[in-house]
Amino acid sequence: MPRMRVLADEQRVGQLVDHLAQRIAEDVKRFGDAPWAMVGIRSRGDILASRLADRLDPEAFDARVGSLDITLYRDDLSEVGAHPVVRTTDIPFSLDDLNVVLVDDVLMTGRSVRAALQSLMDLGRPRRVWLSVLVDRGGRELPIAPDHVALDLSKEQLSPHDLVEVHLQPADERDAVVIRPKARVREARP
Repeated sequence: MPRMRVLADEQRVGQLVDHLAQRIAEDVKRFGDAPWAMVGIRSRGDILASRLADRLDPEAFDARVGSLDITLYRDDLSEVGAHPVVRTTDIPFSLDDLNVVLVDDVLMTGRSVRAALQSLMDLGRPRRVWLSVLVDRGGRELPIAPDHVALDLSKEQLSPHDLVEVHLQPADERDAVVIRPKARVREARP
């Protein structure tokens, strides 16, 4: 049986976050004509957004860091379960006319990002939205592309049975990026 493979340990995750922050800083400098906000998609994108904001010029984001819960915007809500866990969206500022960096941990099909964009538009009208992801896993089902990527696995041709997971403290025990096989449901024998 295939085992879990560690792609990035704690030190490497720190380097990936630094790289992502540098890429965002370049756009902040280039498109600095409006205020900026950083919004992370729960449940790891919000942690990542906070870390990125800490590494960037504090005046660029001026404490405009928020988190977005997309549970009710998912197109697979009926598959999530009878009672999906809905967390809070915490965006204590107006999104109108802001440059918004939308942050997620892993980009795969693009469906979570589509849900996040729909949710953002219900909350305001940003000037522009950039998508920043720690890992681009590939496997898009929608025409969505990230503006900033720290670790690009899209050309690695991962199996559909491979899960790419980002672990971040404090939600997880340690920081890491891992690939592990998806648990397969066994068929019942007659």
